[in-house]
Amino acid sequence: MNAPAPNLIAGWSPDSWQTRTAVQQAKYPDAGALDAALAELSGMPPLVTSREVQALKTQIAAAQAGKMFVLQGGDCAESFADTTPDIITNRLKVLLQMSLVMVHGMKKRVVRVGRFAGQYAKPRSADLETRDGVTLPSYRGDIVNAPAFTAEARVPNPRLLIRAHARSAMTLNFVRGLIDGGFADLHHPEFWDLDWVAHSPHSGAYQQMVDAIGESIRFMETLADKTIGDFGRVDFFTSHEALHLHYEQAQTRTVPRQDGWYNLSTHLPWIGVRTAELDGAHVEYCRGIRNPVGIKIGPSMDTDWVLGLLDTLNPDDEPGRIVLIHRMGAGKIADALPPIVEAVRDAGRQVLWMCDPMHGNTESTSTGVKTRKFDNIRAELDTAFDVHQACGTHLGGVHLELTGENVTECMGGARDLTETDLSRAYKSQVDPRLNYEQALELAMLIVRKQAGATVP
Repeated sequence: MNAPAPNLIAGWSPDSWQTRTAVQQAKYPDAGALDAALAELSGMPPLVTSREVQALKTQIAAAQAGKMFVLQGGDCAESFADTTPDIITNRLKVLLQMSLVMVHGMKKRVVRVGRFAGQYAKPRSADLETRDGVTLPSYRGDIVNAPAFTAEARVPNPRLLIRAHARSAMTLNFVRGLIDGGFADLHHPEFWDLDWVAHSPHSGAYQQMVDAIGESIRFMETLADKTIGDFGRVDFFTSHEALHLHYEQAQTRTVPRQDGWYNLSTHLPWIGVRTAELDGAHVEYCRGIRNPVGIKIGPSMDTDWVLGLLDTLNPDDEPGRIVLIHRMGAGKIADALPPIVEAVRDAGRQVLWMCDPMHGNTESTSTGVKTRKFDNIRAELDTAFDVHQACGTHLGGVHLELTGENVTECMGGARDLTETDLSRAYKSQVDPRLNYEQALELAMLIVRKQAGATVP
């Protein structure tokens, strides 16, 4: 056996986070059952490989230099029940369609990162939830407990950690099988069509892009007199919020002939705004892994905080290591974002800037249903592009909560969904998502915005 790779991070180990304050963690009533589940999880095969992690880091570095664009998207919180062929296939299709639009319009490669195969944990505003005088633990995602408002369902269950790993493996296995089987072949983008495309207000523009890309590939292959292998398939990477630290620790491994430690439960873990304290457990955990790391940046964070995170998580300013995902809200981004961008720019730090226009724009309807308005999502993205242009930096990616299903959770878009429409197909247990049509519309708007065209 190969000797374990040395840990080059001073004072760090996969469990050193346990010496820090760890917020947003489940409170398991049976410590012995938790230890047993974690021991079992630690012996299970990894979900991704270190080579894949390094490949993503290289592509993020290229996006930092403006040579690529990162599209990160998927469910707000995966559910075990959604591990079905149709749902996984449609999720993959909508990301492929969006990336097709972006490749065509931006004239650069797109890095595709799914919020799937591990996005089972969700932060909560409070540990407890009260309904009609009954108080129970909050639902923290399928990795912790169940959404049903019963005492049995809401007890944190450590066996769900094992189930989350199994469901993530099933999802990854199916995605890899689809890709290796030619599902994502750029020679046949017509295979990606969802049933709704023919009825979408944007179907004509989308079909023109499909035809143009097909013609371009055939022209280049005619000149080369051979099939261009690089166009035969696309890469997909996974991401999830590194929230449940026991789960992350159990999948943190050393790799033969590689230095350091890798989180092999995902390619790109990220730290949320609620867990980004400089001296907190989540930052401590992420500073020691070799993966690229995303950091959500909110309007409550000042420049010293952000620069402190960069110093802690990337002291050597390694290219491809840090993704800063700002999520300010349409009404706050114009004032909150420029000082942070300028501070990072002036410090000479290498980061990939991405915009999450979803989380800062969540609101509730008059009946208490969580939703987001498409116009606010679009407005935040528009302002993000403007801010980066004014600061001499560039927006290198977007982070979206979306689904390939025909849901009605966000208001607005080409079909102008209203509050009344929400009850027709509202399926999310946590946050509202863009449906397939709204997601494709947003991709077209992003392309037009970056190209400097007038967006109608």
